[in-house]
Amino acid sequence: MPTHMQPQLTQRDALMAQLAQAQSYDIAIVGGGATGLGVALDAAARGFKVVLVESHDFAKGTSSRATKLVHGGVRYLAQGNISLVREALHERTTLLNNAPHLAQPLPFIMPSYKWWETPFYGIGLKMYDALAGKAGLGKTEFLNRDQTLKYLPTALPQGLQGGVKYWDGQFNDAKLAMALARTAASRGALLVNYCRAAHLTYDDSKVSGLVCEDTLTGKQYTIKTRCVVNATGVWVDELRQKDGAASGASSKRATKPMVTPSQGVHIVVDRSFLDSDVALMVPKTADGRVLFAVPWLGKVILGTTDTPRNDLAREPLPFKEEVDFILNESARYLRKAPTRADVKSVWVGLRPLVKPQDDDGDNTKGISREHTVMVSRSGMVTVTGGKWTTYRAMAEDVLDACADKSLLERRAKGVTTHLKLVGAGMPAAQVRSICLAPGLHSYGDEQSTVQAMPGSDRMLCDGLTEGMVRFAARYEYAITVEDMLARRSRLLFLDARLAASLAHEVGRILLQETGIDPQVDAFTALTQHYLQLPV
Repeated sequence: MPTHMQPQLTQRDALMAQLAQAQSYDIAIVGGGATGLGVALDAAARGFKVVLVESHDFAKGTSSRATKLVHGGVRYLAQGNISLVREALHERTTLLNNAPHLAQPLPFIMPSYKWWETPFYGIGLKMYDALAGKAGLGKTEFLNRDQTLKYLPTALPQGLQGGVKYWDGQFNDAKLAMALARTAASRGALLVNYCRAAHLTYDDSKVSGLVCEDTLTGKQYTIKTRCVVNATGVWVDELRQKDGAASGASSKRATKPMVTPSQGVHIVVDRSFLDSDVALMVPKTADGRVLFAVPWLGKVILGTTDTPRNDLAREPLPFKEEVDFILNESARYLRKAPTRADVKSVWVGLRPLVKPQDDDGDNTKGISREHTVMVSRSGMVTVTGGKWTTYRAMAEDVLDACADKSLLERRAKGVTTHLKLVGAGMPAAQVRSICLAPGLHSYGDEQSTVQAMPGSDRMLCDGLTEGMVRFAARYEYAITVEDMLARRSRLLFLDARLAASLAHEVGRILLQETGIDPQVDAFTALTQHYLQLPV
């Protein structure tokens, strides 16, 4: 093996060596999705000593399976939840400003097929503009039939009355998660993926740390900390139950489940079905749900569903009725209706919907209808619910709760409001649209570093080079083929068959870089999940 292709010390070696050191942290976070990474960044930016462990890969769960929208929440406006919409609109602008290479404004069109829809929805969206104020991304416009078809050339023309154009944002969720992780690391945080929190440790019935296990080697590490944050998303109840049992809580209410999972399905088809850099939004489908057709990285995302689910599968499969719903509803609005044969990839995410909690002395703090922060009798802090757009506000709420319970001292918040994420230093004129096919543009001002990697001139497929794989292994915590092709690159989500065809070559490069099994066969099997449409 050429010596220049094998760094003397891999990123994984350095992380595990640091984790093995006997040291105490201010805050230990369990869970490497949007919420946990947001807490890690905020805490590190305030000067706290931070460690975060994630049992799988960063953003492996819900945080890589979003509809890719940075939004204020139009439907919450219809529900009268003005404060929630205001918060989300503020955070939308903050996110777009701090990661312009990964999050950008996007126009949406609501096509109207009934005479009353344009004025009815248009007035609501004018209120949306008013709430955004200076944080607005563009003015809502009423469109006639011809204008609507100009923006959406593949919209079904029969019966089209007009439409409404409004603005929200879109982003690359898994890449944004990686930017959060790396920015937190640049502020001194230690973040380790593939490291499972096996159990909590206690001192006088108060949580004082955790024992974690490297899932790649089985080696265990003990972490001492002043504060443990459970940010495991839809899986928070697993650690809460361990906490309740280990701390000797006698009340059944101490471990009452707080999450009800809901499943969202997304289908990816070729760009030709929309043929626009404008998204299509249907506010009320035949069964009352919302439908999106969103241009993203050269393809189109159709979704989403909202279906109750009882299990917490890491790779949930869509239900037949969900696939039928998305395809059938798409056919009502698109000139050329996508069929099952047109599907490039289908993915499912589990949303953590928070159950109402009784005020039973468990120090519950409900921050909003969107997310909840709870501090247990032992002092473990749990946060769940919410959405990507408000990850930064959620992190501030978590640290407020830590200070309220004297787990951490109170330090001035707002430090992440204008904190640019890794890669964000690119001149605005050079930022390319996320609607475009994948490529170097998602690396922002790190493009030159990626291009300097060995193999940067060797294309594996459009938008992916050997140099990108090596960069991911050296700087972005990538270990397995899935890490690379699902989250550092988004190929699995865009074209599962193409991703499968590259598995062996990507695995070969990763093995050179890390010396760790890249799990090629496991990834090849996984690609079938992203192609599996129930009949």
